[in-house]
Amino acid sequence: MADCELTHLSRVPINADRAAAQHREYERALARLGAEVVPVPAAPAHADSVFVEDTAVVVPEIAVIARPGAASRRGETSAVAEVLQGFRPLAFIEAPGTLDGGDVLRLGTVLYVGLSGRTNMAGAAQLRAHLAPFGYEVRTAVPTGCLHLKTAVTAIGDDAVVLNAAWIDPATFAHYQVVQVDPREPFAANVVRVHDALLMADAFPRTRERLEARGARVAVVDASELAKAEGAVTCCSILLEA
Repeated sequence: MADCELTHLSRVPINADRAAAQHREYERALARLGAEVVPVPAAPAHADSVFVEDTAVVVPEIAVIARPGAASRRGETSAVAEVLQGFRPLAFIEAPGTLDGGDVLRLGTVLYVGLSGRTNMAGAAQLRAHLAPFGYEVRTAVPTGCLHLKTAVTAIGDDAVVLNAAWIDPATFAHYQVVQVDPREPFAANVVRVHDALLMADAFPRTRERLEARGARVAVVDASELAKAEGAVTCCSILLEA
């Protein structure tokens, strides 16, 4: 992880043992919320491989294997594809398209694709083509000042999102209920929705209070070492609906 890709953060020392312990607790937290955790084999040659979200976009009908925008990450996808083929038919993003799963936010049958430094229009167009036969709509959005779309906004319900208005225009989600992060917690917009609960980093108590005030059940984990690698709670898993 010391050699991870960084775009918006300065490089600082990462305690790999502590990061691994945080990841194990993250897995346990998912399980407590009712998820079955299926591991992907470790890939020590790939510094960012713990952030499996970026390697695929999965809907009930198909798994689309991504082509990460960082060339150093493209070797991560084969191991994930091998696991996912046991659950879904596969499709693939091809050059010149690039797509990181962290740039794809699904709200029902609508998927928002962030045109970031890691995902381009060709990748978004290929994703649209792969998903259109199943009735999905793909829309694009432009996050600014952060790595991925889901750094700036994530789903907290079928019709609700939590977002950082400094990194994504709230008007993009005008048809949804919007909870804005506490401005002192810019990275708090990244949460994992698991069944009827939300999982988020424990570093954002003020935003957690905002979510709980609207009735959300929130669980927290320590993700501080993972955050040093520009990762967050959605980054470490790919959610599949049974």
